[in-house]
Parts: sequence; C-alpha cells; structure tokens
Amino acid sequence: MKLVVDTNRIIAALVRDGSSREVITKNHTFITTDFSIEEINKHKKEILDKSGMDEPSFDLLIALLFYNIEIVPYSEYKEHIKEARDLMKERDIKDIPFLALALAKKADGIWSDDRDFESQNKIKIFKTKDLI
Repeated sequence: MKLVVDTNRIIAALVRDGSSREVITKNHTFITTDFSIEEINKHKKEILDKSGMDEPSFDLLIALLFYNIEIVPYSEYKEHIKEARDLMKERDIKDIPFLALALAKKADGIWSDDRDFESQNKIKIFKTKDLI
C-alpha cells in the first residue's frame, strides 16, 4: 500500500519509540512532501528536547526513518495544489501539499491523525491505529 505520510507522524516517530515508529518500519510504501524536511528542521530543537536525544542520535534516527520514506519534490505534485485546496476548503493550508501529493501519485491514502483531512472525501485517511 502506498501512503502519503504527514509530517506530524514522522515527528511523532522521532520523539519516541512508539506506534508511529512501528508503522514506518512496516511493509508499506511511504512518500512525503519535500516540505516535511523543512518542517522537521524547523522543529529540531523541540524534537531533541522532547525525545532526550542528542544531535548525532537524531541524525541517525532520521536517516533510518527516511530509508522507508521517499521525499517527493514540489514539482511532482504542484499541478494538484488547486484541487487539493478546493477539497480541503481552506481548513489548514499546511495540509494541502499532502493531499496534492496523494492525488498526484495516486496514493492509497494519507497517514495522518489530523482531523482537518476529514473535510475532504476523495482520498482515504488512515489513522495510526488503523495501520498498527
């Protein structure tokens, strides 16, 4: 199954060894936006504080997680941004790229625990509990 993974699920996997980390290591094909890396780097200090990791451990863990997650450049999903924006009804603009990516790559769904995705009905949304 090919799933777009929301940045919040990746951050959850970085913060603690729990359900999100377990799901990422399962046999699914995960893809995410190039925006995800920017968002993770923006919150790196907070992630380090919450997780108790040092920077080398963080770098190793992120490399291991992204071994299972393909980063897709904006150029490959930009033509679906308008459709995604219309489907999301302007709920959370940060979620629009994930929906656009799912549309562009014909993903089986989006893995997110974010309720804003529920405002659309074109792409199936998988919660963490659905994938465990």
